[in-house]
Amino acid sequence: MIQIICKSEAYTYNTYHMMKAFFPSEEISCQTEEKASNYVTVKLPKEQEEEVLQIKEEQICATADEREKKYQIDIQLYDLLKEKTGRELAWGILTGVRPTKIAMQELETGRKEEDFIPWFTEEFRVRKDKAYLAWEIANREKQLLDRLDYEEGYSLYVGIPFCPTVCTYCSFSSGSLEAWKHRVEDYLEALCRELRFIAERSREKKLNTIYIGGGTPTTLNADQLERLLSCIDTNFSREYLLEYTVEAGRPDSITEEKLQVIKRHQVTRISINPQSMQQKTLDAIGRKHTVEQIREAYALARNVGFDNINMDIIAGLPGEDIRDMEDTLEQITALHPDSLTVHSLAIKRAARMEMKDLSADAGQMNETLSGMIEAAQKAAKKMELYPYYLYRQKNIAGNFENVGYAKVDKAGIYNILIMEEKQSIIAAGAGASTKLVLKDPVPVPGSKKKKTTRLIRVENVKAIDAYIARIDEMIERKGEWLWH
Repeated sequence: MIQIICKSEAYTYNTYHMMKAFFPSEEISCQTEEKASNYVTVKLPKEQEEEVLQIKEEQICATADEREKKYQIDIQLYDLLKEKTGRELAWGILTGVRPTKIAMQELETGRKEEDFIPWFTEEFRVRKDKAYLAWEIANREKQLLDRLDYEEGYSLYVGIPFCPTVCTYCSFSSGSLEAWKHRVEDYLEALCRELRFIAERSREKKLNTIYIGGGTPTTLNADQLERLLSCIDTNFSREYLLEYTVEAGRPDSITEEKLQVIKRHQVTRISINPQSMQQKTLDAIGRKHTVEQIREAYALARNVGFDNINMDIIAGLPGEDIRDMEDTLEQITALHPDSLTVHSLAIKRAARMEMKDLSADAGQMNETLSGMIEAAQKAAKKMELYPYYLYRQKNIAGNFENVGYAKVDKAGIYNILIMEEKQSIIAAGAGASTKLVLKDPVPVPGSKKKKTTRLIRVENVKAIDAYIARIDEMIERKGEWLWH
């Protein structure tokens, strides 16, 4: 057990996540003691006696404001942990999910690459190869986002919270189709009500992208897919639409009839997500399909006429080593997808897989994941796919990242918008999170302090039953903020 004691609640978040990144398999407790003599005290367990790391008051500039104090504490703690473990974190002290936002902000202020790279590596202790990656992605994102109208445009997310089975690593608010098949029709009815409301309130706006995700949208049968896509066609204009994505996801949910429905509604981009091309791994993580079914589903999609297919894989799945990843990448290269998204395994509280299922040796985990990610970069380059978006998650194994690679003209615009938070994304469905980017700042909802924000989040309830029963409430809640 690692114990963290912080003088202020303001220091606990970054301290906890930095410790979790250096010691992913350790249980960590975190508490605040306002009368503590140190800003941060970390007690590391040892076989014989306890070891203590401290960030003392005299080590931090007394005249610094709170933000600068937090930064100085993060830097000093990182340097102590790097010296203690002999390891460094790929993204240094950055604990947020959007490290490329910093690169984008610097790019927009006119900073040049030759200035950005040394500044980013020194300021945040980011590894140099990751600094170059962030800069490359920011430049590619900017080229795509310059086509959009941030103020009048918006994107639509539609959530389908059903899957053939629930994978052991998954923490999304989805359930197995077998358990929820008696509520699918009720869910679709509620979802279409919410979509009609969104369309009516957004009729003066420009819809740029649609993304139907989940869950696995193709767990719906062909008739249900037809109703959902027809609802969208009937209520939303395509005049300004640049991209329309449906996650076909699980190959065991894909049929030619469903693909024909999706194609008929002029969906421009789909995902077929193997996660791994190793049968032993698919069996272990609860994916009830074969590697051959992945190939068959992909070939079927090509035959139906889809010319923009993404595939997802996960680095760091239990039981896999670098050779397994290389074999998976070799099989995917033979298929020639238009984009490839490479995730580093993230373990969250809601997932049935726990950190203890991973290697207890953090150094070995780091080395294995680093090798897998490097192999993925090489495979993507061989397929002429270029990195175009990046994000991170809490408790991501090895403190690495998720990267989307795509052909020059096949990058997923919606994925970039999710990360950069420059345009409103209106979300429908159970667990869906709407993000409204406002022109002018407003008081933070529910905050007692005089804070303002330009980003408002409106969350739908996660539970499927609750969403169906409370759809009027979900609509009313959205209506309070939508385009006001």
